[in-house]
Amino acid sequence: MRLLRFVARRLLQVVPVLLGVVVLTFVLVRVLPGDPIRTILGPNATEADAAAARARFGLDKPMWEQFLDYLKGLATGDFGTSIQSGTSVGSELAVRVGPTLELVVLSVSLAIVVAVVFGVWSARRADRFGDHSVRILALVGNSMPEFWLGLVLILVGYSALGWFPAPSGRVDPDTNLTPLTGADLLDAALTANGPAFTSALSHLVLPVATLTIVVVAPLLRSVRASALEVLRSEAYLAATTHGLRPRTLLRGYLLRPALVRLPALAALVFGTAIGSTVLIEYVYSWQGFGQWALRGLLYRDYPVVQASVLLIALCYVIVFLIADVVHAILDPRVRI
Repeated sequence: MRLLRFVARRLLQVVPVLLGVVVLTFVLVRVLPGDPIRTILGPNATEADAAAARARFGLDKPMWEQFLDYLKGLATGDFGTSIQSGTSVGSELAVRVGPTLELVVLSVSLAIVVAVVFGVWSARRADRFGDHSVRILALVGNSMPEFWLGLVLILVGYSALGWFPAPSGRVDPDTNLTPLTGADLLDAALTANGPAFTSALSHLVLPVATLTIVVVAPLLRSVRASALEVLRSEAYLAATTHGLRPRTLLRGYLLRPALVRLPALAALVFGTAIGSTVLIEYVYSWQGFGQWALRGLLYRDYPVVQASVLLIALCYVIVFLIADVVHAILDPRVRI
């Protein structure tokens, strides 16, 4: 019950946070220099064409009236109409979010597993060759730009070895995949489409590997530092002197305390991974949320930018809520 009350309180706090994000985003995108109508129509458009376009998208109204219309639309699930495409932002968002969330969730989950395994392994071999090797590899991976690493993996995995498909989409078109959530691997599993599942998985390998290598370093360093503190603590040394088995020491005394800091850092890394997908999606022709949001920002597409920022803020709130719950489970000293 205590956990449910905590989750309910945090969900209630989401409302003012998201309302503040809505207000700030709405104001900021309009005070920035640039005219979205002129950007879309081009320099040869007449004033009459520009005025007609502004009237069509409601940009000829006062700002306060535009904001009220936007709030009314949000209340009914209407994010507005894209100035670029003239289609509903909600429908475009539904198509774009699934692929990016699938990529980010798989990458961050894999990065957490790698960080826990190699972080604990490295801490138990502190200042040895294996420890130094893991730390150097993590540092190198964290130092490489996403787009450069993606190109290298494409050259090796696709061009040289031919192990993976060309970076030209998310699934082969001849698999007849029925879209449900937009996440191709999940859709293939839900519809029991074996060829589509295999195709989506093979297309995911290189993008997931790229994003995992980029975000794993801070997680690994955190787990290693926490594990070293536990290994040098009096409680762990006392357990060791009592002759407990290595497996008991690992599971009962080392692993859980070493992971206490991980949830909050993983939530931050999740947000970083969403930002990193922009370049990765361009390299792999992924056609996801990152490309869509960046294009909306470049064209000053107000509804697209507003919906993108609102969705990212919502993801942050949910991910940090999950991180707080997991932290409380790992650390019994935390009261929620």
